[in-house]
Amino acid sequence: MSRTALRICPLCEATCGLTLTVEGDRVTGARGDRDDVFSAGFICPKGAAFGELDGDPDRLSRPLVRRDGELREASWGEAFDAVAAGLRPVIEEHGPDAVAVVLGNPNVHTMAGALYPPLLLGALRTHNLYTASTVDQMPKHVSSGLLFGDPFAIPVPDLDRTAHLLLIGANPFDSNGSLCTAPDFPGRLRALRRRGGTLTVIDPRRTRTAKLADRHVAIRPGADALLLAALVQVLFAEDLVDLGALADQVDGVAEVRARTADFTPEAVAGACDVPAAEIRAIARELAAAPTAAVYGRVGSSTVEFGTLANWLVDVLNTLTGNLDRPGGAMFPLAATARAPRPAGPGKGFDLGRRHSRVSGHPEVKGEFPLAALAEEIDTPGDGRVRAVLAVAANPVLSAPDGDRLDRALAGLDFMVAVDPYLNETSRHAQVVLPPPRPAQSAHHDFAFNGFAVRNQVRYTREALPLPDGRPDECEILARLVLCVSGTHGADPSAVDTLAIDTALAKAVADPHSPVHGRDPADLAGRLHGRTGAERRLDLMLRLGPYGDGFGAPRAAGPEQAPGGLGLEVLLAHPHGIDLGPLAPRLPELLRTRSGKVELCPEPVVADLPRLRRALTGRPAGLVLVGRRHLRSNNSWMHNLPALTGGSNRCTLQVHPQDAARLGLTHGAEAEVTADGGGLRVPVEVTDAVRAGVVSLPHGWGHHRPGTRLRVASADAGANVNQLLDGSLLDPLSGTAVLNGFPVQVAPVR
Repeated sequence: MSRTALRICPLCEATCGLTLTVEGDRVTGARGDRDDVFSAGFICPKGAAFGELDGDPDRLSRPLVRRDGELREASWGEAFDAVAAGLRPVIEEHGPDAVAVVLGNPNVHTMAGALYPPLLLGALRTHNLYTASTVDQMPKHVSSGLLFGDPFAIPVPDLDRTAHLLLIGANPFDSNGSLCTAPDFPGRLRALRRRGGTLTVIDPRRTRTAKLADRHVAIRPGADALLLAALVQVLFAEDLVDLGALADQVDGVAEVRARTADFTPEAVAGACDVPAAEIRAIARELAAAPTAAVYGRVGSSTVEFGTLANWLVDVLNTLTGNLDRPGGAMFPLAATARAPRPAGPGKGFDLGRRHSRVSGHPEVKGEFPLAALAEEIDTPGDGRVRAVLAVAANPVLSAPDGDRLDRALAGLDFMVAVDPYLNETSRHAQVVLPPPRPAQSAHHDFAFNGFAVRNQVRYTREALPLPDGRPDECEILARLVLCVSGTHGADPSAVDTLAIDTALAKAVADPHSPVHGRDPADLAGRLHGRTGAERRLDLMLRLGPYGDGFGAPRAAGPEQAPGGLGLEVLLAHPHGIDLGPLAPRLPELLRTRSGKVELCPEPVVADLPRLRRALTGRPAGLVLVGRRHLRSNNSWMHNLPALTGGSNRCTLQVHPQDAARLGLTHGAEAEVTADGGGLRVPVEVTDAVRAGVVSLPHGWGHHRPGTRLRVASADAGANVNQLLDGSLLDPLSGTAVLNGFPVQVAPVR
């Protein structure tokens, strides 16, 4: 007997609603939820393969504990005993900084990954935090922190109302969007074209997104910041700057004009391989559009000038009057965000409050570069990382020089991995703690609703029950908190209780909170939810911008959800609640020291001379860029037969001119080398990539022994990040340069 159940898809940032078909304890089908208030039935191949991922026979169902050098199945009690016995001695003898926490991309796709890592870090008190952000999006956090005072205040393009969209380094037809949560991103771009809008795509590859564009600019990789600076220069030189409603809310306009004066279209044209006339045309079109938004992503972040490029994206949005404007680049307001409060100066955003032990990399947003993890483990001396706690992370494939990190992890005193698979990283752990299947987990998007192109809120409970004695992911992480804090064996519900009590204590002491001055114990007793995580969600919803405030009267603000939002109201709307289009939020959200948008922050000014030097220097020969596949997400999904083959292949794309010059043949192997090493990979000759550029997808390299990924290892591919030695970083964000670096390519004879 089959039944259906709703589930928000956790497999990419689009967060589409799914309708699952369930038979017994198996998910046998998945289709788009036509009644979902946000995705309206859209589904991509990853969502359609939900059942296959959920039932993957290679997923671990029981913990693994290393005994006599071999990982063997153990009970949950034995596993957590081993964690406490392994981690506590390291902490007590060498201090908390001897333990590094590594958080992978999947953390932001689960409720547990959003709620518990901050508690884990607080209990552990380590400064050694490494996340996927420094191989992906950290430049955007840094630029937003410097501009707006909050690294999470990231404007997104108002896709459904804009008249002109400029995409740089982004391919949402394959990525489904990133730092811009938009189900059916391709459909929204097609709708833009149908309503007479303009799409400009800047990308060295003729991607599926680029094929839709009115204008495709095949830029030289790594020159994004130069091109954007030239667009800014044209706006000033041709008197096209118009801040509109932001005129009194922005500082530093004159300074930006002075600092970008040298970046004329003629000055940057050679380094960008974009004619000066085309640069001027792009700037004029952007300024003339009724509404416009500039949006950049991975291709403009994981480059040598990633932070400058991301800064210039929002400089352009600001100078054209499109920041915080309907149809421009706007700031979402998630239901679990802090409720709006009076505008005023804040604490600002600082870089480099501490530095890494070996290379002295500055801390950014509490993190050190993931590229520095290996040296922090394998370099002797005081403060060396001796233990690693990895949660949903596979840095052996995602960080530069995976071979070095692979060796370093093998030499740790102790390692714990929270991961459903025995993969290239988790195979080194002494204890592996597998979270349950996605169908057995509840879901709310704490992170991605903060980047959504429309304000909405959705929550789905688990579609399948957990087996008796099987902890959910929230309990697994809560028990890890107890292990590192020296309270192993305590009731894990105490972790949620402490989190709730701490949050309520702050709320009742905050004069801007709807519960200011009330009794926190009384408020805690009013929370709803079957689990600690649900009670925490209820608390955040009720104190949030659309919440019921525990019955407190509210000032005028965002449109209220039916009855005032809380968990019970949300559960009564299984397809979600639409909270309306994005609305202007400045100056309320600003947390800069001036209380204004600080358009020309000092760290950016200090880095501009480095960009200026790039006007005259460009690498000779080929440069490499990555690429994304619609049917994968980093290294996650290469173990699913339904998502393998076809276009989802690990090939080196080479332009026909370069192939002929180098003697490369379609389908034959090429040797690719760079500063970090070399690899062999099949050649794909195609004019989809411009001459002088080769492209290799990331997330591959499933050849190492000791993993349990039968499908992935059968088509292992090559790890593109092995071409890098980890020394080349964007200095402001610590982000690894994964795009636009020089390579040598030769046929394998």
